[in-house]
Amino acid sequence: MSWAIILQVILFGIALSMDAFAVSITDGLVYRDIDKKKSCFIAGVFGVMQALMPLIGYWLVELVKAIASASGGDKAIKIVVKVVTWVAFTLLILIGIKMIIEGIKDIKEKDEKKKVKTFKVKEVLLFGIATSIDALAVGVSLNAGLSNNSTIFLHVSIIMVITFILSFIGTQLGGAINKLLKGKYEISCVIGGSILILLGIWVVVSHYLGI
Repeated sequence: MSWAIILQVILFGIALSMDAFAVSITDGLVYRDIDKKKSCFIAGVFGVMQALMPLIGYWLVELVKAIASASGGDKAIKIVVKVVTWVAFTLLILIGIKMIIEGIKDIKEKDEKKKVKTFKVKEVLLFGIATSIDALAVGVSLNAGLSNNSTIFLHVSIIMVITFILSFIGTQLGGAINKLLKGKYEISCVIGGSILILLGIWVVVSHYLGI
C-alpha cells in the first residue's frame, strides 16, 4: 500500500464528509440544547455511517463477483448505486421540506406557541443514514483497485476520522451562526432545511455528472 493510495483515500474521506459537514451545520443551527457531548455524538454517528456505507459497498461488490459473471456484476452494481442515490435524495428532500415548513409555521405563530427544536437521537441517526447512503458507491470505487481485503478496514477508518472531525466542527459552526441570528429558531430551520434540499439535489447531480 503506497502513500499515493493513502492520499486518495484521504481525499475520498474529505469529499464524503462534505455531506455530513453540511448537515452537522444544520444540526448546530436548529438544536437549541446542543453542547459538546451532543456534538461528539452527532460527529460519531456521521463518522461511523460514512465508514460503514463504503464498507458495505466494498463487500457487496465482492459478493456480486462471487455469484455473478463480470458483466452481470457490473450491471447489478450500477443498479444499486442508482437506487441508493435516489433514496438519499428522497430522504434529504423530505427532511428539508419538513424543516422549512416548521420554520415558516413558527414565523407566523406567536412566541408562546413556537416549538423549540431539541436534540433527538432518532433524528440524528436518520440524518446519518441520509448523508451516507450514497457512499455505498465509494465502496465500489475502493473495490476497483484502491483497497483489498487486508486494507479496506484501514481505509474506512481514515474516512471515519475525517468525517468525525469535520462534523464536530460543523456543529460548532452551526451554533456560532445561530448566535449571529440571535437565536431566531424559525430562521435557522428555514436555512437548515434549504441546506438539506440543496444537498439532496447535489447528490443526484453529482451522480449523473460523475463528480
